[in-house]
Amino acid sequence: MAGILDPNDTESYLKHSDEEKSPVANESASMPSTATSDIAAGDVDIIAIPDTYVTNRWQRFANKVEKLTGAEARGIEQVDESLRQGKTSLRQYWDMCQIWFSVNLTANILTIGVLGPIAFGLGPTDAFLCCLFGTIAGSAITCYIATLGPISGLRTMAAARFTMGWWPGKLCIILNEVIILGYGLVDTIICGQVLSAVSGGTMSVIVGIVVMGILIWVVSVAGIKYVHYFEKYAFFPQVCVLFVLIGVAAPHFDMSAANQSTGTALIGGRISYFFLCASGPMGWGPNVQDYFPYHPISTNRWGTWAMTLLGFVASKIFVEFIGIGLGVSLAANPTWAAAFSGNDVGALLNEVYSPLGAFGRFCTVIIGLGIAANIIPGSYSAAFGAQLLSTRLGRVPRIFWTTLVTLVYTVCAIGGREQLLPIFLNFLPLIGYWVLMWIVMTMQEEFMFRRTTRLTFTADGKGIGYEWSRWNEREYLPLGIAALATFLTGWVWAILCMSQTYFTGPIAALIPADLGLPVSATWAALVYPILRRWELSKFGR
Repeated sequence: MAGILDPNDTESYLKHSDEEKSPVANESASMPSTATSDIAAGDVDIIAIPDTYVTNRWQRFANKVEKLTGAEARGIEQVDESLRQGKTSLRQYWDMCQIWFSVNLTANILTIGVLGPIAFGLGPTDAFLCCLFGTIAGSAITCYIATLGPISGLRTMAAARFTMGWWPGKLCIILNEVIILGYGLVDTIICGQVLSAVSGGTMSVIVGIVVMGILIWVVSVAGIKYVHYFEKYAFFPQVCVLFVLIGVAAPHFDMSAANQSTGTALIGGRISYFFLCASGPMGWGPNVQDYFPYHPISTNRWGTWAMTLLGFVASKIFVEFIGIGLGVSLAANPTWAAAFSGNDVGALLNEVYSPLGAFGRFCTVIIGLGIAANIIPGSYSAAFGAQLLSTRLGRVPRIFWTTLVTLVYTVCAIGGREQLLPIFLNFLPLIGYWVLMWIVMTMQEEFMFRRTTRLTFTADGKGIGYEWSRWNEREYLPLGIAALATFLTGWVWAILCMSQTYFTGPIAALIPADLGLPVSATWAALVYPILRRWELSKFGR
């Protein structure tokens, strides 16, 4: 991200680095790194793995790549305070908003809007209100996690160890990797559909998937500096073509459409759609912190929260409201309805843009390629999860893991574009139930158990504080008994209250509505404080 790192005193920093102990001998130590290039003020300085800490040829290769291309070599290591910028400027707060505005201003987000009228039978008024407040609620919760980046200097899943513990934390990592792979697969297929539709069938979906996979890999493997550069400019063409879409489609929007259900069914539809819209931004919870560890501890938490929230809400509401407009109009527009059959967003967009001829096809291509902005951050963050699974895997450089993750979901998208898309569209919401439970436990861990000394490195008194530098010490971290038991309890209730196409829990059937998210989070909020207090009294950590 622009403005994340700007060390002003290189000589002092190098002296500090020489005095550090090697993390090879002490894996809990924060790995300092050497700035490799002078950059303009406000740019991210790419950090290489110091030669004295390199333990294998893969790391040596990563350093060579960094020197040749400027690709980020740093992985899960804590970013030492001495490496971070000075006071966070207003422009850098704006950068926090900008990156997430660009990430969520993509065509695949349209699907959430379309589903309000199509899947839940809501009219425009109900759909707009549920979407608005659901998106705000989900974004507000997710952006709390973003505020931990400057405080800890850690990536999201590394900081999650302070709540989940060493081994249960790996469960969160695995679930997050599945989510990243799943949404990467879904979004690349959608892009392939868009490009294939605009070509009139001359370009296959496979070719579109490959084009998207290459674009994602090039940017995400280069690291945070290039991810930011891409996101910094990616939203400009998206805003333009989306306004063109509004101009073409708005005259056909049926704003007089009524709700398709009444009574209990209508209430259930409202509840389900509210939490569907909330779950969208919450899906970024396990990754949102990854883009802020280079900011100083002094960064204002409310400022980080507010600007990240603005980026999420402004972009998602803009795109999802367009989707709702399209959704409420499908019943009155058989041509659009036929194009959207099978949830083919690409064909729907191509049909909507069709009155513009060649320019419309150009807009469709732009909006299809823009989906990369939504996938790139996940591909970038997936590498950190892989490194955190074990010490050996942690020695494999980030660029290799990013390459592998991108390759896996691209190949799966090609081979399973017909079968895997509907499976993942139904399966991913179930996996996502864990995110809200984890965020609730993280908030309780800070505000109920560590609040008094959360910025200190001293564990004493009633507040045990956060010794962030000990993120990799198994004997210091919580055992995770409370977190795991809470997790399992919440999952049981999530299944009882879930409502998906393949399964409806007995409690959800009574409404009917998907109550998996709120009920599982409520049980987590009730169970975790009790078990965590017992865990602290019994084991002292």
